[in-house]
Amino acid sequence: MEPRAGVSKQDIRGQIWDYMEAQNLADFPRPVHHRIPNFKGASRAAEHFPRLQAFKMARTVKVNPDAPQKNARFFVLNSKKTLLVPTPRLRTGLFNKITPPPGATKDILRKCATSQGVRNYSTPVGLDSRVLVDLVVVGSVAVSEKGWRIGKGEGYADLEYAMMVSMGAVSQGTPVVTVVHDCQVVDIPETLLEEHDLTVDYILTPTRVIATGCERPKPTGIVWSKISCEMMGRMPVLRSLRCREERAGKDVTLRDTRRPLPSLESGSVQGEDVPSCTVYVGNLPRDARVSELKRALSARGAAPSRLTWQGPQRRAFLHYREPAEAWQAISRLQGFCLGANTAKVALARQQGASGPAGGRAGEPHPDP
Repeated sequence: MEPRAGVSKQDIRGQIWDYMEAQNLADFPRPVHHRIPNFKGASRAAEHFPRLQAFKMARTVKVNPDAPQKNARFFVLNSKKTLLVPTPRLRTGLFNKITPPPGATKDILRKCATSQGVRNYSTPVGLDSRVLVDLVVVGSVAVSEKGWRIGKGEGYADLEYAMMVSMGAVSQGTPVVTVVHDCQVVDIPETLLEEHDLTVDYILTPTRVIATGCERPKPTGIVWSKISCEMMGRMPVLRSLRCREERAGKDVTLRDTRRPLPSLESGSVQGEDVPSCTVYVGNLPRDARVSELKRALSARGAAPSRLTWQGPQRRAFLHYREPAEAWQAISRLQGFCLGANTAKVALARQQGASGPAGGRAGEPHPDP
């Protein structure tokens, strides 16, 4: 099956998903649309995996958590290698290490390789663990024999790899493998690829092993200009990595979405909602000084016209002249660190005249 000329990534995804549904080429979950397809023959395709020289040499292997890679996860465990699996949607970190119980039989190892087993036998791997990944396995919706890859469109595999680069876990020489149905191997125009797109070195199908010989450079780290404030809000590990890279002097400017992070401790509203020119900054270090905060805000280009300091409550309110300035400050302060703390940043809402007893009208405040 070859894609039509002049197609987009989404066109190719749609063609693959439609074809696999029409030909009944997938197992549960169905339909395959918007998923990494759990194709029939996935177990057979994964049987090529332990025969790869890259597998034999690897000590630590990262395998994505999707259903068609279940057998790949089993082979890693059965070979007594370290298995790392990304956390679902990167909400609670980057990796989990799968640790089977002592003396686990093959049947137990197969259970450990399932999605339920990944949940039951996993322990988090922190950013400071200095883990080195020798081999990476990702899922794909479509892949070309040249090594170009298209995922399901959410960007998690690309971001996981970029995060591994940022933490020093992988290098340009770390092999990347994908396991797909034969119908998922198609021509993909190179013009569709972007700098953050991950390429693959080996393609395993039920009938073939394809060494792509891909020479296109893999991502060299997180492209922060592609990251939205919303993504930062969903993924604490991303905020931690951004803080590290900012300290290292890298450009960590986010994509301007004109939206703040989903607030962890946003301002509350009493009565009618009104525009705010005030930004709430919380979770400040207990020993923080107002002068230290002012210097850090200036360095971020987020210096307010006035600052209300509430050190004992470990918070401050930044007052700007216009709502647009407040939104701009929120964008610039995503992932903002003071000392060892990552600050909580949100738009403060004004409490109207009908505020609670004891409150002053027009006073900004965070949620309790």
